[in-house]
Amino acid sequence: MSEDSLDNLADKLAEEAAAMEKAPSKAAEAMSSSLGTAKDRNLALILDIPLRVTVELGRTKMPVNELLNLTQGSVVELSKLAGEPMEVYVNDKLIAKGEAVVVNEKFGVRLTDIISPTERVESLK
Repeated sequence: MSEDSLDNLADKLAEEAAAMEKAPSKAAEAMSSSLGTAKDRNLALILDIPLRVTVELGRTKMPVNELLNLTQGSVVELSKLAGEPMEVYVNDKLIAKGEAVVVNEKFGVRLTDIISPTERVESLK
């Protein structure tokens, strides 16, 4: 082979290598899309699982005597102050804090702070 042919061949190989680096192969794209659909399928399996969501307005402790003396109209004092954020639990794990709102004559919670995964892990320690 002549030097010109070798130079042309080297240039063509370099161009092909650069093109392969820029564009993923069809096999890689197919594998990526099948992994994406597998992830979607796995996520779809759990989307219908019911979870218990609890919003805590406050807590208190009282002796049995006081509990037995409660009547209609009695006021139970809670540990939280008015205006203090309520806590939102999913399956007894704190996930957010929020404030009470009324929507269509029903109570709701406007989330003001989502607990980060890092904070949730820290709370387990």
